[in-house]
Amino acid sequence: MSTIELSHVTKRWNSFYGVDDLTLRIDDNAFVTLLGPSGCGKTTTLRMIAGLETPTTGRITIGDQVVFDSDRGIDVPANKRRVGFLFQNYALWPNMTIYKNIAFGLANVNEELPVVDDQAVKAAGMVRALSRPGEVKQTVLDCLDKKGALDEVRARARLIDAYQISMSSAKELLKLGLHKASDPAQTASGELQRYRAALEAARKKHSAVGEDLNGEFEVVGSDSSVRTTKRRLSKEEIDLRVRKVARTVKIGPFMDRYPSELSGGQQQRVAIARTLAPAPRVLFMDEPLSNLDAKLRLEMRSELQRLHIETGSTFVYVTHDQGEAMTLATKICLMDNAVLQQYDAPLDVYNRPTNLFAADFVGNPPINFIDAKGAQQEDGSVLLTALDGEDVIFRPSAELELSKWFLDQDDDDRNREEQESARMTQKGAVEKENKESSFQYHVNRVDTVQEIAEEAETETGWTDEDFVIGVRPEFIEIRERGAFEAEVYSSMPTGMETTVRLRVGDFLLTGVIFGGAIYTIGQKVRFDMESSSLMLFSRRNERLIAQGTLARA
Repeated sequence: MSTIELSHVTKRWNSFYGVDDLTLRIDDNAFVTLLGPSGCGKTTTLRMIAGLETPTTGRITIGDQVVFDSDRGIDVPANKRRVGFLFQNYALWPNMTIYKNIAFGLANVNEELPVVDDQAVKAAGMVRALSRPGEVKQTVLDCLDKKGALDEVRARARLIDAYQISMSSAKELLKLGLHKASDPAQTASGELQRYRAALEAARKKHSAVGEDLNGEFEVVGSDSSVRTTKRRLSKEEIDLRVRKVARTVKIGPFMDRYPSELSGGQQQRVAIARTLAPAPRVLFMDEPLSNLDAKLRLEMRSELQRLHIETGSTFVYVTHDQGEAMTLATKICLMDNAVLQQYDAPLDVYNRPTNLFAADFVGNPPINFIDAKGAQQEDGSVLLTALDGEDVIFRPSAELELSKWFLDQDDDDRNREEQESARMTQKGAVEKENKESSFQYHVNRVDTVQEIAEEAETETGWTDEDFVIGVRPEFIEIRERGAFEAEVYSSMPTGMETTVRLRVGDFLLTGVIFGGAIYTIGQKVRFDMESSSLMLFSRRNERLIAQGTLARA
């Protein structure tokens, strides 16, 4: 199991907090992205889990192993945590072949490992191949050049990938000359019998002492548990592992090349293969695609998704690109100023952000924010004034009692303040230098982007009647009888969709219109905000109150 648990983890340098009281659970086989702006604490979090950074306080568990506990004085070094780390820089050895780059770390492995019968592994691989002599012949014949000469390097690589065998086995298979035989089955029969006999002999040898071999040819004792011992990997095991990960990331034909002879995308695959080779419980990635061009980055995202499924490992991925986070993750951990803002599935973060920051950070084009003022009516709707005097009605999708919602939020805030005050009385507590401040969300206007500067306001500057409406661009529908009138400020068609900016008074709203619609600048249009997922935020505490519909009063 590769479940990761962080409990009240804090990292600070003097009074500056890199990560502040983070509690998080990453499930086994999850693909979690740590997302947020530069300096928010995502890389620090990653490095603390990996063992490259020591937390100030807290507890970290990987699987059933406590790898850090400040109270108990536990701090397991990075090389003992069985994790893999993929950096932004590929860090390949330029003087080593691709094979040696991948195998480099495996030669130094010296840990508790299953006892494996190497001879049985080799015999099983040869039986697999020799049981299909016709296929072996065709595989080798496919490696003839235009003059009919055999490309042995390519042929060995094809045999290794086709039958999941080591290089020594591939050489032996090629030496049998099945590709030259008129009857490959007859040529292979003798060797096939010999390897079948070797495999059976290996099983009998273990059976004689009360042992067995499982599907991976690991030795299983009479108590049905796999026998282990502290040892190094054999040459055969190293070769099989290197070939397996090379096959997984599709770089099998490049084993004899050097990094300088590969493209950026191929070098990235080599770095991934090298990280996967030791079979880590968890794979950490710190913006690994940032050096690639846009097209290659998209391709590698797809490959990482495939690798996650094939390897069954837990992936933790750092990025500030919300497109990467949305497309790759099973869960997004959104951070800002060292504090966890939201931890949810990608579509939940997009459709139901917890606060103004989460709504603004996730989404491209970004969400439209509209300042509004009003109060709840007897029927549960909220009558608002927005867009320079426009009266609108927000109808919540679920039952909402605004006064109770504000009371509950204030109670939660008081509890947090009391907990923080209690924490500051403890020995060694240090007041946070980079304290949380109000989020400066953006309201788009014609002449400029107005930043709502909260510094000029006191904490009581906003009341329970001050709101912010959040409208995703795809919720804006241009239609002939729309409730709102606007003027087209700009239109940017891309073929599949058109991004339109609409001027409503002095405000600009961004909409995404799907299809090949064409609009001209200055054109008068009407539109609706058509969705039951429009968002209503409190301007006072910046949190999401409810989702619902919006219409003119």
